[in-house]
Amino acid sequence: MYEVFAGKTVLITGATGSFGKRLIKTLLKKSEAKKIIVFSRDELKQSVMQAAIEDPQNRLRYFLGDVRDEQRLNRAFHGVDIVVHAAALKQVPALEYNPFEAIKTNIMGTHNVVNAAIDQKVQKVLLLSTDKAVNPANLYGATKLCAEKLVVASNSYAAGSTKLSVLRYGNVLGSRGSLLDVIKAQKEEGKVKLTDERMTRFWITLDQAVGFAIKSLNIMQGGEIFIPKIPSMRIKDIFDVVAPGIEVETIGIRPGEKLHEVLLGFDESRKAKELDEVYVLEPEQNIGTEREHKGIKVEEGFTYVSNLNTKWLEGNQLKDMLEN
Repeated sequence: MYEVFAGKTVLITGATGSFGKRLIKTLLKKSEAKKIIVFSRDELKQSVMQAAIEDPQNRLRYFLGDVRDEQRLNRAFHGVDIVVHAAALKQVPALEYNPFEAIKTNIMGTHNVVNAAIDQKVQKVLLLSTDKAVNPANLYGATKLCAEKLVVASNSYAAGSTKLSVLRYGNVLGSRGSLLDVIKAQKEEGKVKLTDERMTRFWITLDQAVGFAIKSLNIMQGGEIFIPKIPSMRIKDIFDVVAPGIEVETIGIRPGEKLHEVLLGFDESRKAKELDEVYVLEPEQNIGTEREHKGIKVEEGFTYVSNLNTKWLEGNQLKDMLEN
């Protein structure tokens, strides 16, 4: 699975985030990547990361830059073979209040990544997306939907020399600023706040997210959206595991939130195939690349929704995942 990186130069945008750090540690340990470039805008986080991650073969490089700056991306992408685009603004309430900032980073930033990758003849680009991009109810989801559309359609301009695809998944357990962080902080105050007892979400661990990204890079042919099969859990059950015996206050759904998330929408099922661990959503329009994924075509009208998902994550399973 790691052969795709052998002798290659890999660049990760937003690499100082939770996903980026885990991917970098995995590549340093298991791959024969020639060079791994950290591309992010926060010099302090890069400094902390440099001190924390061991790099005995001197394969890591640290580039300061912002995906809003296409000129900087063009310079950074020179000689790069694989780009994993993880940079994004993600906090739903903050983006509802600062919409233009979300557009500049999540949409225009992705547009810049695509342009620079094609111009510099990067071989593969993988965008990390979210279940919130399906039938979006908030600005974050809407910007990621636009980013997905940009990446898929850009294969038409790349003429096969650059292949661009998307990995779409749910909430990441233990990522910075995640629900677990919020619950732990509230627990110290003696009371936790639950929006709605009926609410469900898809959950994935950092290691699973990294594994699915690597698998997607191996099998991508350009233009696909990869959707991993991951478990769901009721938000209330997470509270019971992380903050047992603590008073729970129900505050109601916040602006931009859904009761349940969707990873594969009703109208998307027409172009979806089921593989062992993932669904592959192929582009509806002709983008000039042929795909040969040998999967089972899903039934038209199929949806992959967090409250209808048959694979439920139980409390003891969540405990094991957190301990690991």
